[in-house]
Amino acid sequence: MGVIVITGGSRGIGASAAEHAARKGMGVILTYNANPQAAASVVERIEQAGGKAVALKLDVSDVSSFEAFRASVVTALHETWATTTLNGLVNNAGYGVFNPLATVSEAQFDGLFNVHLKGPFFLTQALLPLLAENASIVNLTSATTRVATAGVAPYAAFKGGLEVLTRYMAKEFGDRRIRANAVSPGAIRTELGGGLNDEFEAMLAAQTALGRVGEPEDVARVIAMLLSDEGGWINAQTLEVAGGYNI
Repeated sequence: MGVIVITGGSRGIGASAAEHAARKGMGVILTYNANPQAAASVVERIEQAGGKAVALKLDVSDVSSFEAFRASVVTALHETWATTTLNGLVNNAGYGVFNPLATVSEAQFDGLFNVHLKGPFFLTQALLPLLAENASIVNLTSATTRVATAGVAPYAAFKGGLEVLTRYMAKEFGDRRIRANAVSPGAIRTELGGGLNDEFEAMLAAQTALGRVGEPEDVARVIAMLLSDEGGWINAQTLEVAGGYNI
């Protein structure tokens, strides 16, 4: 089923997506920024289950590093899988800043923009020559683009921009049969923004039709499906994976 790149693959949704994709027979190149040990643990779990994976360092906010990263991907493809092409890209890396609009600094704004919109734009551009015909791009957005939540305005705005960008990717890459979709998680038990305390989790669960917060694997299964032939006729869509959040 080919080889995919997953950014932010050392923890949370990215790590779970890497493992689910590997179970479907995909080779996985996962990226990390500050925690090589966590990335190595994901690689080890994939390999113990019979798959193949490589972890590469990448700072998604640093566009100037993308040319060197692409060269590292080319090397990994050749040395690990004896191939020259990618079959998927998951723009997943991200972080949260939770401040009201009135207190967001320019540095915080720029940091979120660089990781959640500028980074995916130019990383996709950098890796586009490596993507094979019929490849799949999956961009991670957020249910906060649909439901306004106090304190996450810049994050939600850039995720909304990424949803729009997804449709343009689908339009412009269609002549190469490359699909592009967005996956929009609701409240998920990850470390984003410092994680969930009991009170916050209970509040989010009460606002969700299925009565709980999501787990990383709830989202990972959908990502893996979109990367596979099972999602072969899904294109230019945003799939909210939120258990019925605020409906």
